[in-house]
Amino acid sequence: MTQLHDLTALEQAAAVRRGEVSPTELVDHALRRIEAHDAGLGAFVTVTPERALDAAAAAERRLRDGGEQPPLLGVPTAIKDLNSTAGVRTTFGSRVTADHVPEVDDGVVTRLAAAGTISLGKTNTPEFGYPCYTDNDLVGPARCPWDPSLLAGGSSGGAAVAVAAGFVPFAQGSDGGGSIRIPASVNGLVGIKPARGRISSAPLGGDVTGLGTSGPLARTVRDAAAMLDAMAGPELGDFAWAPPLPPGETFLAAADRAPGRLRVARFTESVMPGAELQPEVVAALDEAADLLADLGHTVEEAPPGLLGPEVLAAFERVWSLSGAMLPVPEDRVGELRPITRELRSRGLAMSAREAVEGLTALRLFTRRFLQATAGFDVLLAPVTTMTPRPIGWFTDGADGAEDFERNKLYAAFTALYNVTGQPAVSVPLHWTPGGLPIGSMLVGRPADEQMLISLSAQLEAARPWAHRHPPVWGSAAG
Repeated sequence: MTQLHDLTALEQAAAVRRGEVSPTELVDHALRRIEAHDAGLGAFVTVTPERALDAAAAAERRLRDGGEQPPLLGVPTAIKDLNSTAGVRTTFGSRVTADHVPEVDDGVVTRLAAAGTISLGKTNTPEFGYPCYTDNDLVGPARCPWDPSLLAGGSSGGAAVAVAAGFVPFAQGSDGGGSIRIPASVNGLVGIKPARGRISSAPLGGDVTGLGTSGPLARTVRDAAAMLDAMAGPELGDFAWAPPLPPGETFLAAADRAPGRLRVARFTESVMPGAELQPEVVAALDEAADLLADLGHTVEEAPPGLLGPEVLAAFERVWSLSGAMLPVPEDRVGELRPITRELRSRGLAMSAREAVEGLTALRLFTRRFLQATAGFDVLLAPVTTMTPRPIGWFTDGADGAEDFERNKLYAAFTALYNVTGQPAVSVPLHWTPGGLPIGSMLVGRPADEQMLISLSAQLEAARPWAHRHPPVWGSAAG
């Protein structure tokens, strides 16, 4: 029998418009699933049932009043706990800021609400979003629903778990070095890191590095595209703006048209010394390459030597920069987790010259890399070097520096495209013999999310994945 969480986000929105289900029914169903199952998964830091039910009631009044309705009216979602939500605590995954309650919403939160979605609360994230796994001192780890002994990836691990476990059909994440694509891969989802400047970081976001952006996590390409439509758009004063879509165009429409024949480069070069792909990751990449070729695309190896050792050194400097600006009083530094203290220390120790040299090196590299790969429509690359990691794999027996080294070995490919600002997506085309998903990454030309969405939808149609669910999916809602 079909349950409400079996419906995609777009199906839920359509059912609301037709009067077949109410926003309150959708929200209540989702809240009951969270209450029944999240204690063993760690998707949420904060759940806001009263606010969600109030928003559902308001959505129903809008339906009764008639007139034009927003496209996703009544659809439940969730906001990552790195993003400010007015009147709802935003912990940034840290004990130091556990009681922080913002006075304003981030721009992406406002846009999602304007599109009609209803947030059920704040999803789990590691402290200040630094690691590529999700664990903190507030609620513990976000666990992969396919195997709860494994980490869900990060830093949008809670968002990914909420979607994969059937709590919400899609969720907002953010990605500064792979933080959408990694949990998408681990949890069998579609995760889109949009182009730099596609989604505003207003009103308070001031990431001078240009690495981070919000983006969607969803079970289907069409849901991810619809969520991107809701989030996209600049705000006055943004650091960077992606070119707007042509009039009348949407990302959702791109999912409904063929991408044409594309030239694809398989790119497995990494800036990280010692980064080797496990056999299952190689198998996932081979499977993706074969499917692309079967669909008529030209697949070839990318030219070697596009990355130099200076890229890693520059990225590490830039990644540490934000650590120097953490809102942490000196007398509470000892409460930070070891990796956060390590990166904060590196950031504070950096001279202005070193910081500027790092930023400049990445800007120059970006230009060279984009020029060198301009002949390809798409790059095909791994998301991670390994299968999902056991809980404690990054931190057991490790100080902050060793934790960071383990992060680098595991996530040796994704951050490159935060540096270049290209859009990138993880698609779940491969499952291991043990039933674990492994995503493959597709990287597009600058600001061309539409082509990536078209290609991802073509892959999904050829090898569907939305019917695959972890064991918690069929469990009673409580």
